[in-house]
Amino acid sequence: MVVAHSYGGIVAAEAAAGVEAVRHMVLVSSYLPEPGESLSTFGAHVPPPFLDFDPDGGTFGARPELFAETFVQDCPPDLVRDAAARLVRQTLAVTGQPVRAAAWHDVSTTYMVCTEDRGTPVAAQREFSRRAGKVVEVEAGHHPFLSQPEAVADIVRHLS
Repeated sequence: MVVAHSYGGIVAAEAAAGVEAVRHMVLVSSYLPEPGESLSTFGAHVPPPFLDFDPDGGTFGARPELFAETFVQDCPPDLVRDAAARLVRQTLAVTGQPVRAAAWHDVSTTYMVCTEDRGTPVAAQREFSRRAGKVVEVEAGHHPFLSQPEAVADIVRHLS
């Protein structure tokens, strides 16, 4: 079973393609691309305020001052602090690289919609979830595995 979160759905779509051992994919508040789509396919023309793009440096990342309220608003303060300390920037190149394959076409797929997510809009998640075989909704923010780890574990456990 492959569990992917957010941008990780783009990576997992291609990485799991053709891997015989992968029998199920779980996408958590995730992008679910078709071949030829990339992260930039799904982005707005104006970047969201919680992301900082540095074209000269070739990176982007979450704005630390908006991280808690956008991504972990439903987590305890110590967890928010620890998560914020782990923020790293990513290369802008990942936003434009299209996937060549979509494993979710060939394996059963469950999409976990996080109804309190302020990072990946719930409307977008519901659109992506239409591509999955099964949909589960969780009343959680962007990181339900941090705010409600038991609920996420139960969902995954019942799929295997």
